[in-house]
Amino acid sequence: MSFAIIQTGGKQYKVKASEILKIEQLKNFKPENKIEFNEILAYGDDKNMEVGSPLVKGAKVEAELVKNGKNRTVLIFKKRRRKNSRRKNGHRQLYSLIKIKKIFSKDGSVLAEAKKVEKKEIKKVEKKEIKKIEKKETKAKIK
Repeated sequence: MSFAIIQTGGKQYKVKASEILKIEQLKNFKPENKIEFNEILAYGDDKNMEVGSPLVKGAKVEAELVKNGKNRTVLIFKKRRRKNSRRKNGHRQLYSLIKIKKIFSKDGSVLAEAKKVEKKEIKKVEKKEIKKIEKKETKAKIK
């Protein structure tokens, strides 16, 4: 199974073909647009791996934007006791859901490619994966 480690939004993600990923919001993109990530730190498969220093030149990952959205509200409440001072704030982080289509090596050959599926099936699979991602995040917030 081929993978790549990309850098976007100040974070690093290990991605595989046909994977749906939640990242910091990508501005100036609309749903179903193609996105190229050129900041590839490493890529490989079960047998061999290519690591950059710090980036692998020529390697890229091609993805498709599924949707832009906002996370659930995180409440920030500060209180100073016995001072009658309190402050309540809310924050909703912006995010983008992307689906990884292809992973290219540094010489331009395709390492991994997402399976082609009909649009009806894609929407069903995407909804399920979005729910899985949201469940993982709520569990992580509770801990």
